[in-house]
Amino acid sequence: MRNTSAAFALAFAFLGMLIWAAPQVERPSADLPAPIRVDVEVVNVLCSVRDRNGALISNLGKDDFIVLEDGKEQEIRYFAKETDLPLTIGLLVDVSGSQENLIEVERRAAHQFFSSVLRKKDMAFLISFGTDSELLQDYTNSLPLLRAGLDRLRLKAAVGGLHPGPVPTAGTIRGTVLYDAVYLAATDRLVGEVGRKAMVLITDGVDVGSKVNLDTAIEFAQKADAIIYSIYYIDHSVYSGGGFGGFSPGDGAIKKMSEQTGGRLMKVDRKNSLDSIFEQIQAEMRSQYSIGYTPPSGDLDGGFHKLEVRTRDKKLKVQARKGYYAVKQERR
Repeated sequence: MRNTSAAFALAFAFLGMLIWAAPQVERPSADLPAPIRVDVEVVNVLCSVRDRNGALISNLGKDDFIVLEDGKEQEIRYFAKETDLPLTIGLLVDVSGSQENLIEVERRAAHQFFSSVLRKKDMAFLISFGTDSELLQDYTNSLPLLRAGLDRLRLKAAVGGLHPGPVPTAGTIRGTVLYDAVYLAATDRLVGEVGRKAMVLITDGVDVGSKVNLDTAIEFAQKADAIIYSIYYIDHSVYSGGGFGGFSPGDGAIKKMSEQTGGRLMKVDRKNSLDSIFEQIQAEMRSQYSIGYTPPSGDLDGGFHKLEVRTRDKKLKVQARKGYYAVKQERR
């Protein structure tokens, strides 16, 4: 189309320049808050706060928190209560020989957990691990699909694993590849996701034959910004005779995983059923605070930086990850 006057053409061109130069802002949907992590130069820390009695505290504000990186206080630039932001949850279930009598209970309780915790924009996946790691259900929000995945929980995972990948789990006699399962969940499923990410482990804490060690599993969980909740669940009848295959259970490794990533260890016992522990995890994930700050160096040097989150009220206890790796993350 040809303009009828030079003045009109000039005005039209000027208007076009203004529109082109205006910053383009992508608005979040009406029912979804914008995520705090906006670029790789912002460190985002999710945390939970409890009082002396262990009750969750959900009414704090930005000025109630202190954040230290490598011992130096940081200015909190972003703050939100993360009650509604989407969750990405990976459930990792131990199906090794020592857990044989517990699988049915785990199956039922896990289905109830998914039914209670998953909302419209949440996603979940399911991995079993024993002699190898097996992806039973990839990302989905579908309860029927998750139930079908749980129905496939079987004693000792089938040979094959997630894929050959950097940590092959086939072709070698293995016991319980707990650390490999955490590594694979972090690197294959969680590292490229945005928002809140968590792994929930159900295990007796024994690892036999993983290709990666405990510290490597923790490192890649931290690089994926994933919180690990560990559920220590053992069949005492299996270990009562002096150990299973020469191994005795212990919660030290999974406790370290949880504490380093900002989660916590919970134990199934006479006072706490698996159902009640799942309820605790659900409540905690819906009562988190998101704190964001710009790192002092601004340099993605790949190094590990220590984090400490406190409240000004010294009577309160903060649960947050112990550090982060300054690496650029690829987004899916």
